[in-house]
Amino acid sequence: MKFKSDISEFYFIFVNRKKVKSMNMPNIISFLNNLQINNNREWFAENKEQYNIVKAEFEQISKDLILEISKFDKEIKHVDVKDCVFRIYRDTRFSHDKTPYKTHFGVYIAAAGGRKSKRGGYYLHLDPAGCFVAVGVWCPPPDLLKALRKSVYDNIDELNEIRQSAVFSKYFNHFYDDEKLKNVPAGFPKDFPDAELLKLKHYMVEYKFDVNLLSQPDFVEQIASVLKCAYPLNTFLNYTVDQIYS
Repeated sequence: MKFKSDISEFYFIFVNRKKVKSMNMPNIISFLNNLQINNNREWFAENKEQYNIVKAEFEQISKDLILEISKFDKEIKHVDVKDCVFRIYRDTRFSHDKTPYKTHFGVYIAAAGGRKSKRGGYYLHLDPAGCFVAVGVWCPPPDLLKALRKSVYDNIDELNEIRQSAVFSKYFNHFYDDEKLKNVPAGFPKDFPDAELLKLKHYMVEYKFDVNLLSQPDFVEQIASVLKCAYPLNTFLNYTVDQIYS
């Protein structure tokens, strides 16, 4: 009977909602720790119910974070969480590491596509090996990277004012510089005072935080306040992103 089916569906949603609300966020880290030790399909299948619970918890954290970010970045207001949260399943086709699952949860909150957006956004990474947040543009395609470097060169005073401000530098003191070029890219003077910024392949900054922060009842608010400090960087970067892709 349809009535009985509706009651069963309501009960399922109600019970699982209670499970999510009753969980403490450190349980996410506990699950990821266990997954790291048992990164195989058999263990994951046996613990699928627990995964669904912590996944729902992380999605709720992400929804709450979207709401908090939208208070200072209006472009985030209508971002959908399902577009932002990364899947836990790894693509192993071209990797020597054949473990099937990621051992972290990640969400990239950005307008125009969420995790697939080319715009500067806000990233939260929960991982037993280390938690962090990041702000900016990660791995831009060649045309955008070239344009961002040009913008940095042409507007270096504006960028330096942002990154040297007391608010920004309280949490962010350098750009993510893995994979950066050894030499200044062609087309730019080698004696440019901030030449190191032109060598970057990612225009993103990060802030690492202690996993114990997850136990705080105002965790999302605290993280949002950190991200807010780097909002001017996203404004700077997205001016160029929008010029390229609008």
